Amino acid sequence: TGLGPFDVGDFIVDERKRELFFQQLAQWIKDGWKIFLFCRNEGDTERLQEIIPAGLSDSLLWVQGEIPGGFVCPDAQVAVLCDADLLGRSMRVGRMRRRPVAEACARGILDFTELTEGELVVHLEHGIGRFEGLRDIPREGNSEQVLVLVFANQARLYVPLEQSGQITRYIGIGRKNPPLSELGDGKWAKARKNAEAAVFQYAGRLLALQAERETNSGFAFPPDNRWVEEFEDAFPYRETPDQLTAVAAAKADMESPRPMDRLICGDVGFGKTEVAIRAAFKAVMGGKQVAMLVPTTVLAEQHFRNFRERMSAFPVRIEMLSRFRTPAQQKQTLRGLADGSVDIVIGTHRILSSSMEFKDLGLVVIDEEQRFGVLHKERLKERFRLVDQLTLSATPIPRTLYLSLMGAKDMSTLETPPANRVPVETAICAYDERIIRDAIKREMARGGQVYFLHNRIESIHRVRERLQALLPKARIVVGHGRMDEDELEDVMHKFVSGEADVLISTTIIESGLDIPNANTILIDRADRFGLADLYQLRGRVGRSTHQAYAYLLLPKALLTVGESRKRINAIKQYSSLGAGFKIALRDLEIRGAGNVLGTQQSGHIVAIGFELYCSLLKEAMARHRGDAKASQEQATLRVDFVATREPDFMAANAAQKAPAFLPVQYISAPETRIEAYRSLSSARDPESLAALELSWKDRFGARFPEAVENLITMSAIRIAAGKRNIQVVEVKDNKVMLRQGADYVLIGSKFPRLNADEPPTRRLKSLLKLIELL
Repeated sequence: TGLGPFDVGDFIVDERKRELFFQQLAQWIKDGWKIFLFCRNEGDTERLQEIIPAGLSDSLLWVQGEIPGGFVCPDAQVAVLCDADLLGRSMRVGRMRRRPVAEACARGILDFTELTEGELVVHLEHGIGRFEGLRDIPREGNSEQVLVLVFANQARLYVPLEQSGQITRYIGIGRKNPPLSELGDGKWAKARKNAEAAVFQYAGRLLALQAERETNSGFAFPPDNRWVEEFEDAFPYRETPDQLTAVAAAKADMESPRPMDRLICGDVGFGKTEVAIRAAFKAVMGGKQVAMLVPTTVLAEQHFRNFRERMSAFPVRIEMLSRFRTPAQQKQTLRGLADGSVDIVIGTHRILSSSMEFKDLGLVVIDEEQRFGVLHKERLKERFRLVDQLTLSATPIPRTLYLSLMGAKDMSTLETPPANRVPVETAICAYDERIIRDAIKREMARGGQVYFLHNRIESIHRVRERLQALLPKARIVVGHGRMDEDELEDVMHKFVSGEADVLISTTIIESGLDIPNANTILIDRADRFGLADLYQLRGRVGRSTHQAYAYLLLPKALLTVGESRKRINAIKQYSSLGAGFKIALRDLEIRGAGNVLGTQQSGHIVAIGFELYCSLLKEAMARHRGDAKASQEQATLRVDFVATREPDFMAANAAQKAPAFLPVQYISAPETRIEAYRSLSSARDPESLAALELSWKDRFGARFPEAVENLITMSAIRIAAGKRNIQVVEVKDNKVMLRQGADYVLIGSKFPRLNADEPPTRRLKSLLKLIELL
């Protein structure tokens, strides 16, 4: 047509080019041409129908479908146009209809059931021991599986699977491993009591820090309008359930008067950017400005392109502040931010400078937050106290992880991989030029590109010479942070456009590069990188449907020993898709908690373990907030006609008149039974217990065996008693003794009694009704 695709967004924001297009349409219509306009979805159709004048729009033949580009056939007087041409978008395939948010499945944040033999664990009642696996123990002519824990002095504790909810994996701080607890010596109870007291004080300080942000009202964004719906409908891929959940949570935060402080934690390529884009668009539709802070200029450039392409059909002005922009461009952007004509700015640390002025800033997005130091984050807090904040990270630093897990920061996790994504195959090997040569040749043979990471600038050009000698036909370029800006930009452009086969670089590639054609990475001296850094570097490949490879190269002397080997093994262990959250936890073990807790709190974590610490802290914060539901404790249940299983397995009561456990016939796999018991122990209210009951019926069978029904009833009794501040429920000879503090609950000055003629299972139900009627 001679028009060609406009620069992204030009059709929307450039009136002169839009008028030229309308004139061409009018000429074709006057000459009797047939004009087809293809739009890939209803959102784009409605958007273009709003923009194109009705007199022209009514003469077009609108078609919903996807084509890579438009064309004309003058002899036939036919013009075929597409939204990709008009809106400046690249054509993408694989669009699928969105699923409603209701389909988004909730999942637990952490899974501590992945216990390995030899690992340290925490028993809530007995302390820190070592897990030695599952063992079959004879009982009443049958065998039953128990978890074997070893404590100090080789004392062994056999824990029935139904009590596995009392066991958690031990996660400490750094390399500090505590001694094993001694059974029955009282030290564990003292350590736990001290930790509870310290945690309660610390929770008070945390909540005081939050108080200003929580109590001061920010801006409550309005509900989604039609443009927001059209914008989301125009997304060219199918959202994952986790993405929909995260978007819904962020929108709810933004519509609340309390300033948002949410962490989006998800693997590389799992859709964090789309969550941020939708939040930013909602902010602009609410009349506010958006600032996105990124650690590198390369990442700023990438986000700038992505944001402009996604929002090209709407009158949103997006600008970038980085060293790749000229001084004149930067001045113009600064003026636009001050007068409100710029809606979204994407930039590096410049955004934090005092010279930046916004007319009406409503949202700050922080990408790759682990790349920013403490000073940058403190400056961020000072500058944007009451502004909504959305933080994106694949491997959040332990400091942020702590704040998220204990409720001081809201968090959404993206764990569902995109369709057709396969994990990166990771190899740990000694530095060997034959391995390097073969890996690069293999990738080039299938038309792909390779990253070679060498993080020492002084020797990087010697590495290039050596690789060029090994691979004479390879097109090799070098990039590092000390290069001239224009030269570095030229190198990156060559690699991105496919004009180079191998990019030898420093860690400037750690964030931001999104090149689906690069699917092999070799990391020289991988031992010198932190766990989160290695994970980010490996995430540079595997962003398409092709199998990707990561080679972690070590000196031969470090292949079997050292702290670095532990990091490398952790990377290989967590090679599955969506493992970034577990990487952060493993990093917590190796590096420590950062400066958010201080040495005193870190000592308590070493003493009682990370999960128990977080559990105590969560309860302490709930008590400070006065949240009775969250902070209530379940009652202790002692019933003589129900043989409750004690930690000393062999001493348990042999007479099982009303068994309460998960039979092997109902749930066969031990790991699944452990998971089920843990889920039951974490149910703290009738609603979650009812949801768990439905889940079990759906997964394992709609008809509960008597033992399962009793087990659920006992949990319901504990929950109901805890809700009524009853600490102990005890039944002796059918006499019900309910203790509130030091007092017993009496009815007519007497202990209530159960009907001895009823079967034990019925008496359990009667006990539950009695407590619910109090």
